[in-house]
Amino acid sequence: MTRDVRLLAGLVGVSAAGDLLVFVGLTLHVHGSGAGPFALAALVATTMLPQVLLAPVGGLLADRCEAVRVLALASAVQVAAALALATSPGLAGLLALSALLAAGNALAQPVEFALVPVAARGRALTRSNGLVETTRYVGFAAGPALAGVLVAGGSLTVAMLVAAAGFAVIACGAPLLRVRRRPRPDGSGVKPRARDGLTHLVQDPVLRAVVGAAVAALLVISVSITAEVIYLVDHLGAGPGVYGAVVACWTIGMAAGALGLAGRIPARHQAWVALAALAVQGAGMGLQTVWAVVPAAVAGYLLGGVGHGVKNTLVRTVIQRRVPDAVHGRAFAAYNAARNAAELVATALAGVLVAGVGARGALAIAGIVPVLAAVAGLLALRGAGHGRDVPSGGQMARLGDGTAPAEA
Repeated sequence: MTRDVRLLAGLVGVSAAGDLLVFVGLTLHVHGSGAGPFALAALVATTMLPQVLLAPVGGLLADRCEAVRVLALASAVQVAAALALATSPGLAGLLALSALLAAGNALAQPVEFALVPVAARGRALTRSNGLVETTRYVGFAAGPALAGVLVAGGSLTVAMLVAAAGFAVIACGAPLLRVRRRPRPDGSGVKPRARDGLTHLVQDPVLRAVVGAAVAALLVISVSITAEVIYLVDHLGAGPGVYGAVVACWTIGMAAGALGLAGRIPARHQAWVALAALAVQGAGMGLQTVWAVVPAAVAGYLLGGVGHGVKNTLVRTVIQRRVPDAVHGRAFAAYNAARNAAELVATALAGVLVAGVGARGALAIAGIVPVLAAVAGLLALRGAGHGRDVPSGGQMARLGDGTAPAEA
């Protein structure tokens, strides 16, 4: 992998850790202040909604402006917001600054996605995506752990200062990338529009099947975030240490799938394997509820995590292969907005499901639906006459698949 891929992956990991450090730190602070469940719900909304509503803007900026500059600017906005949060503002100010941080994230993520093929320079695109995904998972694990340690003393200030320092690393580190992604026409002769990314995802039959199944599964699988703690602690009697270890198994599996397995899948099979991995993700989540014991949960979370890591990496790669380079930012922004919207629905559905069928039943449903979504996606691929996911010759040449035997 190139130096730029490794640097970009490191920046993505720091970004993920900073985002989760802020969110978990603010959650602990708001809860500790006794503000109540409505304040916590408002915090979740200010974290998620900007990433949905501003996705078209983020995608358009990623494709119409120089990408590294946008990444540095978005990170600078997050530095300012985190520093302002370090002053421990009132609830209204806290929510406004949380929304500003999420807005910065909405601008940064499409740029990060669009920079990966450029940074890879025609070498092992899937493995590059796997490395980026793995560092993101490490950040997702490190951020909450760091927040717990820093906020444990009752001080929000230190946590936000550490987050600001992380975002400053990104703002200063982005210009160190040697590559630049400047706007260029997509060949259509039409002025770039925010909706072009969604149009490509919907009109391409392979992307419609793969992205559609992945988003549909998220409508339910994210219910597990709420149900798993009740199931593991109340039903299986897991203590805090065991609970943390079981959940960590999912992250370990994700890293193994993203970094160890996804890069071995040939390009022509990636759409099919992405959907199969989605089914594995659901199976790992659902099957472990058949045997209500901790070892089954550990095995299920490892298996599901592997599927999750492979799926995430391959979906990113399939989008990059099949969408013109000039539209990469908008395509990912549309995909990311759909994912975040689905997770918002799942968050609202979680309480209803857990109350209706219990935590064990909710986890079983969260596992079954992705399997069904994957089957529907596979049938759609077959029905559309796409026996293999073969990128166009122009895209293959631009992405340099011929230089990576495992991806040829």
